[in-house]
Amino acid sequence: MAPTFASMELSQDTKNILGLHLPTDPRWVNLAEKSLGEILTDHAYCEQKAATSCISLIQRYSDREKLVAELAPVVTEEWGHFRLVLAELQKRDLKLGKQRKDEYVNALLDFQVKGGSPEDNLLDRLLTMAMIEARSCERFKRLSERLEDEYLRSFYRRFMESEAGHYTLFIELAETYIDKEKVRKRWKEWLDHEAEIMEHLVVRGDRIH
Repeated sequence: MAPTFASMELSQDTKNILGLHLPTDPRWVNLAEKSLGEILTDHAYCEQKAATSCISLIQRYSDREKLVAELAPVVTEEWGHFRLVLAELQKRDLKLGKQRKDEYVNALLDFQVKGGSPEDNLLDRLLTMAMIEARSCERFKRLSERLEDEYLRSFYRRFMESEAGHYTLFIELAETYIDKEKVRKRWKEWLDHEAEIMEHLVVRGDRIH
């Protein structure tokens, strides 16, 4: 079983959660709370894309038995999360809106190695997923602590714990197939790049990222 957020050794300083260099701008939660329908819609699509990304990895690396075995249940979990968020929208008489361009994820994808070795390509695909899960975890932590709606605070606490487990899984999978020192060196590069992305992104309340 992947470790939960609570069981991981994390700094109390938010910027150190999961190794992230920059914390979420405090204004983001306030903006998100004012755009609840939009943030839930974006969250739903994030969960949907997480499921399809895992399916894509399984299809591309079907010869990697551990990867397939570990990601298969994540597909089910992420799709279950999509259904939970969709149910929350319906409960609040809100509509699932249109999927929007994800500038954060697109900026991460641009950092993936181009024309590298099969090992480099696998590494960057796994680290991209790890990074998305890490930032999602940090964002869900913010929502679980600062939303005025007590039910939604609990709602996002559960998501936060799940994303932390997924983050560690993608790192562990990378270290299963690739030299650990190489993984750690490249992960540091990813953390540096993600901090630059966060520094320049406009703070918007209608996006999870």
